[in-house]
Amino acid sequence: MEARDILIRPLITERTTDLMTEGKYVFVVDKRANKIQIADAVKEVFNVKVENVNTVNVKGKKKRMGRSVGKTASYKKAIVKLAKGETIEFFSA
Repeated sequence: MEARDILIRPLITERTTDLMTEGKYVFVVDKRANKIQIADAVKEVFNVKVENVNTVNVKGKKKRMGRSVGKTASYKKAIVKLAKGETIEFFSA
């Protein structure tokens, strides 16, 4: 897999923006990617030093629209901790 195929998009919420002050950045990643592939992809795309990667498989939730029942998509997110002093310019405010 290519690095651009592994990192799907950044996940930006209030909680993830608070994590950025600690040097942690959150991405939605390909479900088949492992921690080593995710770390290599972040290194290649953003030219930063990765210290640690944690992953979470997020299950889709059931949603209702009247009588019909649907489900939101499941996805995998990665919390990437960078080495001290490293930042990703894409996220800087």
